Amino acid sequence: MAAVGGSGRRTIVLAVCCSALFMVGLDNTIVNVGLPEIGSSLHTSVAGLQWTIAGYTIVLASLLMFSGAAADRIGRRTIFQVGLSLFTLGSWLCSLAPSLAWLIAFRVLQGIGGSMLNPAALGIITNVFSAPKDRAKAIGVWDGVSGLSMALGPVAGGILVGSVGWRGIFWANIPVGLAAIALTALLVPDSKADRGREADPVGQFFVIVMLASLAYAIIQGPSDGWTSPYIVGFFLLSLLALAFLLRYEPRRAEPLIDFRFFKSVPFSAANATAVCAIATSAGFLFLTTLYLQDVRGFSPLRAGLTLLPMPVMMAISSPISGRILARGGPRVPFVIAGAALTLSTAALSQLSPTSGPLFLIVTYGLFGLGAGMVNVPISNGVMSGVPRSQAGVASGMNSSSRQLGQSLGVAIVGSVLAASLRGSMHAGFLTAAHAGWWIMAGCGYAVLVLGVVSTTGWARATADRTTATFSADPAPAVAAVIQG
Repeated sequence: MAAVGGSGRRTIVLAVCCSALFMVGLDNTIVNVGLPEIGSSLHTSVAGLQWTIAGYTIVLASLLMFSGAAADRIGRRTIFQVGLSLFTLGSWLCSLAPSLAWLIAFRVLQGIGGSMLNPAALGIITNVFSAPKDRAKAIGVWDGVSGLSMALGPVAGGILVGSVGWRGIFWANIPVGLAAIALTALLVPDSKADRGREADPVGQFFVIVMLASLAYAIIQGPSDGWTSPYIVGFFLLSLLALAFLLRYEPRRAEPLIDFRFFKSVPFSAANATAVCAIATSAGFLFLTTLYLQDVRGFSPLRAGLTLLPMPVMMAISSPISGRILARGGPRVPFVIAGAALTLSTAALSQLSPTSGPLFLIVTYGLFGLGAGMVNVPISNGVMSGVPRSQAGVASGMNSSSRQLGQSLGVAIVGSVLAASLRGSMHAGFLTAAHAGWWIMAGCGYAVLVLGVVSTTGWARATADRTTATFSADPAPAVAAVIQG
């Protein structure tokens, strides 16, 4: 470090790591803006649009913990470079996709690369910024980039789709990825854990089977029939994979998923809250994009600008949530988040073809308030619900929960829309989407209830008992944290 100028080089390393987070975060919102044009260009159904999102998020959710362990064992810079290369290559191939099937395949490749970026990047930051104060500042910048990518996604997507078409949304990642690859090779130091976690390929395989078969059954259910042997078979396959994991993982010394964590109510509730909250956000973006462009006829840029109250309020409310939590605990932020998500999505069930700007600003802003308030108490619940020595593993599991919520939100809300849609999207969307908004309102209410339950004295006692079951200083694992 010192040979190149320690402070300046550390800043560049932080910028490179944040660029990876920016690409992954941007991808979660920018692609949604392009969905209507993707559907029109590739002549795909609602299910095809769902797979465009789910093909990426399912792989990301499945591989996060595996990638984090691989970074610790093989080397964080090595895994980071591989992730950057795969994500950049996948983005370029997505922009060239001749059909929906190829687009989904290339999105899977993006997801494989994306799963490697954040665990490795956070490990690099932790290693480079060794002083606690410097590390805290670096992590603060890291978290801020997540909010920035969320805010810029709808606008950047609108500009690119409106000017060069939907393929342009994938071009945005290429120059950033190439620059990050070059700077990583030149300036980022390599590091690995003194003792990396053992690989768990069997557990990893069944995690992928469980999530992929569940998503397939939910997405294809409306077209194939919910009671068809094919769909029922995929639901059963998902359950069998879960049953195998519940039996197999506790027998391993270093399992991919340590189910003992779930005896802690704050930890379990935080992960369930993450699934509910992120599923609501994913469903909101999916339905809102279709409403603004297919029903209202807005251009992609105008749709992106109309969405801005949501990410702006997220950026404002997230630090406020942290301050409230620091002064009085996580219950108030959880309640505010749950109430805001519930009220906004319930109100959006009343959308009409002529809903005015004030209605959209208020409901989108209220939704952003809830989405911003919930992230900090989720992270607090995960970290306070398990021993500090297990923070890395717990954080990786929470990151997977967030990505699982992303996958399920699009899968469930999209399937409800597809099952109820009659006629064209323009004519039938509002009626077909009604149930989807109320499902999201139910998820918002679940956030509120879980927030209250997980902050009781009984819940804290379960966390204390869980902590006592672990040894004082087990082998550390990488913290694979993805916000939002």
